[in-house]
Amino acid sequence: MKIIIMGCGRVGTQLALTLSKEDHEIIVIDSSDEALDRLGSGFKGKKIKGVGFDKDILIRAGIQMADAFAATSSSDNANIVAARIARNIFHVPRVVARIFDPQRAEIYRRLGLLTISPTVWGAERIRELILHSELDPRLSFGAGDVSILSIEVPPQLINRQVRDLLVPGEVNVAAITRKSRAFLPALGTEFQKGDTIHLVVLAEAMERTKILLGIGEGGL
Repeated sequence: MKIIIMGCGRVGTQLALTLSKEDHEIIVIDSSDEALDRLGSGFKGKKIKGVGFDKDILIRAGIQMADAFAATSSSDNANIVAARIARNIFHVPRVVARIFDPQRAEIYRRLGLLTISPTVWGAERIRELILHSELDPRLSFGAGDVSILSIEVPPQLINRQVRDLLVPGEVNVAAITRKSRAFLPALGTEFQKGDTIHLVVLAEAMERTKILLGIGEGGL
């Protein structure tokens, strides 16, 4: 993919280096030479000095042919403007903006702009680690609204079926890893000793999930 990243701070730098190692075509825009230098001499992509929401700079970066655009600067305003230009003027298929202000992030998300709010995500992640340390989420979606959890099958679930752990709209078994191989289970699939269960869980259902797994009071 051809991916343009605006902003070469810690997040932009890490994103650029990670995607570059995956052999994507990366172009990074930043107004600071010092920031661009963070990419190091081994960076395989292209570096452009300039303002990331300047149309001429974006054209120099080849935005007309870009598959994705990420606005990761430290300024919410700059990220919003750049992301809207990328999406509405140049029609980049995939545009993501980092927005620190949770309210603004939610507003633009409702308007169809993909947003990431480190403030909301970080607060929700800390909350999860405090309240649900037994269920360490591997991945979260939205502002932590839905999480993917991985846990070794508890003794009380061995020989029970996937349907016994299913709560429609709240808890779903996405996959099972058994003897180093993952598969998608059917409702009648039985859990076996040594299985790792991969769950998709609604944030509001964390306590219920703990009970279903026997971590909280009650159990199955």
